[in-house]
Amino acid sequence: MAHTEQEQLEWTVEAADAGERIDKYIVESLEEDVSRTHVQQWIKDGHVTVNGKPVKPNYKLAAEDAIAVTVPEPEELNIQPEPIPLDVVYEDSDVIVVNKPRGMVVHPAAGHYSGTLVNALMHHCKDLSGINGVMRPGIVHRIDKDTSGLLMAAKNDLAHQHLAEQLKEHSVSRKYIAIVHGNLAHDHGTIDAPIGRDPHDRMLYTVTDKNSKHAVTHFVVLERLGAYSVVELKLETGRTHQIRVHMKFIGHPLVGDPAYGRSKGITMEVEGQALHAAELGFTHPRSGERMQFEAPLPAEMERLLDVLRKQ
Repeated sequence: MAHTEQEQLEWTVEAADAGERIDKYIVESLEEDVSRTHVQQWIKDGHVTVNGKPVKPNYKLAAEDAIAVTVPEPEELNIQPEPIPLDVVYEDSDVIVVNKPRGMVVHPAAGHYSGTLVNALMHHCKDLSGINGVMRPGIVHRIDKDTSGLLMAAKNDLAHQHLAEQLKEHSVSRKYIAIVHGNLAHDHGTIDAPIGRDPHDRMLYTVTDKNSKHAVTHFVVLERLGAYSVVELKLETGRTHQIRVHMKFIGHPLVGDPAYGRSKGITMEVEGQALHAAELGFTHPRSGERMQFEAPLPAEMERLLDVLRKQ
């Protein structure tokens, strides 16, 4: 493995969270599923500071406390290659583009070390970049577990750095197809609204001005189906849960979204949000050629559309 970059996380404590223990706060704030015992060890090992100073696991937070966490790389962890079938759309010695099925987690995290896209890629590729460490080799960007579609991975560090830079500069083109609740008032538009953690539930994200990041999503209505719409979405930025949060924000949450959707609506069973990464474009890190890929809608979304069109 090549060098690893340790993940740095920072939060500013809201007034509503004052008085809470720091170990509990961090566990609830992490995107990954990490145990409280794990977090307490990080604190004891000096990986956590509050206002620049180390604290104890039972430290009680005060409003405006600045928490910084350096997530330690689990060196002992042995992520195993697994012969999981992959839908490979393109592959060469630098990059691989796959069409990820709904329900597959992209990379291992504490608690689930197998069955992920990374396990499958390690078996298929043999070589993956080491920039993101043992947990996420080759992974340049992610899509949610229940989102299907196109994802690129890097086979070496040169490719990884190039692709990551393109993501940072917003030169990677990403188009998604979603089925959403409601009939949008406009045929196309742009949602420019910053996204940060939801202060009421730190496992979720929301549109907020506090501790947020700039986020822009463009949408085009492809089809209107009564109480539902089929929308094409183009990401200008790549925030966690961006499409799901933005569509909820404008009053048109994704059908089947367990976190940001509606409890009432279509009666047909939908496993997770109806969202598919349909197009992916980037400049090849070695040749400089512009690459463009498409993946058709998965069968479950096609079935859902058939049901909606007949209503």
